[in-house]
Amino acid sequence: MKVSFPVRIYIVALVLRLIPVLLTRGLGIGLDDMFQYDMLARSLASGNGFRWYAQEDLKLLDPYVEFDLSTANDYDPERGVYTSFRAPLYPTFLALVYFLNGLDFSRFFAARLAQVILLGAPLAPLTYLVSRRFLPDAEKTARISAWIAACYPMLLVYPLGLGTENLFFVLLLSSFLFLLKSFEKPSAFRLLLSGFVLALAALTRSVLLPFAFLAFLVLFLLHRRRAILFIAMFFAVISPWIIRNSLLHQKITGIETSMGYNLYLGYHPEGNGSFIFGPSLDLLTILDDAGRDKVGTQKALEFIKDQPGRFLPLAVNRLGFFFGLEKRALMYFYSNNVVGFIPKPALLTVSAILLLPFVFISTSAAFGLSLLQRNPKTTLLMLLFISYILPHVLILSEDRFHLALIPYFAILAAHGWTNDIKGLSAHWRESSFGKLALMFAGFAILLLLTNWGLELFRDADKIAQLLAPNGNQTYFPY
Repeated sequence: MKVSFPVRIYIVALVLRLIPVLLTRGLGIGLDDMFQYDMLARSLASGNGFRWYAQEDLKLLDPYVEFDLSTANDYDPERGVYTSFRAPLYPTFLALVYFLNGLDFSRFFAARLAQVILLGAPLAPLTYLVSRRFLPDAEKTARISAWIAACYPMLLVYPLGLGTENLFFVLLLSSFLFLLKSFEKPSAFRLLLSGFVLALAALTRSVLLPFAFLAFLVLFLLHRRRAILFIAMFFAVISPWIIRNSLLHQKITGIETSMGYNLYLGYHPEGNGSFIFGPSLDLLTILDDAGRDKVGTQKALEFIKDQPGRFLPLAVNRLGFFFGLEKRALMYFYSNNVVGFIPKPALLTVSAILLLPFVFISTSAAFGLSLLQRNPKTTLLMLLFISYILPHVLILSEDRFHLALIPYFAILAAHGWTNDIKGLSAHWRESSFGKLALMFAGFAILLLLTNWGLELFRDADKIAQLLAPNGNQTYFPY
């Protein structure tokens, strides 16, 4: 019996992702985003609702943050306080794992195992299926892109973290696949399914909301009134949580109330447009999410008003961080002695393995993008890129945020590789648009190379410290 390629590539992706999870079976979590997701999941699994920061959890944070319990509405020491700060779907996923596994220390291994099987490994076959829909006549391109998704180093280790991106990656890619199918045949089922899955992605990370409206506009231009099925399903799925949050805060509230906090960090006078430790603790003392969101937004507006000249440089910085080398997590974990000392040659080798794939794939994707034909599918992809990147440029950005786009970059890179130099030459000769597209690709690559060069120059001192004999004990903040 012949096994299909999607099944085979899933098995490869699964095995590769199981290796780091099995090697770190005893790994816990830190007091960061993972701690917050874990609190929410434990509360849900215990039947206490979407709550966090019970008294026992506050004790763990006493050395770092002094919480003002007077800012919490109806604070319950045993169960904590109801929250709307985080989107609900990823904590719900964790809660299901915890409910089945139990709440002892083994829950972390169980969550990582579930993430590998259900979220991480499926990215490879999904990338293949999206590529086949996006470029129907390019089987080789689809297979290469699937191999990239299966073997991409940062995607291999990402399931080790209890982070919302694990669920977001697979839901975003799935929704894009169903949207492509809706373009081809706008049946009621496909339109409803597209709206349903995209809504789940938005309930995982609400940054996707702009793309949902843009996707609806494209569907409406293609299929007119039938597209209403898509947006109706989308709103039907996200509305209950919006109503819940609005009732909680007694005012209209969105999927999550983290915008003010992120704006505060993104425009803080001591910041550079990315996450910064120190100011990141300022607003955490406020346990009322609506109050924190209001204060953060007001402070951010004050920062902008006091120093309006920083607005554009910060936006440029954030764009650079978004397309930055994927070294922030590596520098943090190694400098904090999580993996112990690594000799310089081995550390440089590990760094190259982790960092260079993004360099090759993103630069190749620029040429692959220039070779695409102008059609609704290409329009949808461009709208996804713009609507996903722009909020990060205006609010807060880190290199990990571009990982959601790696499957799409993989498809574009494989498209460029399979067309090789002959395809590029033919594209250059066939039209003025082809020349313009290729020149834009070249310019984009120049910007990427410049960005990475400036990044390495900026972090040269830190890199030198990491490569020193005691580099694993330099204890850099995230």
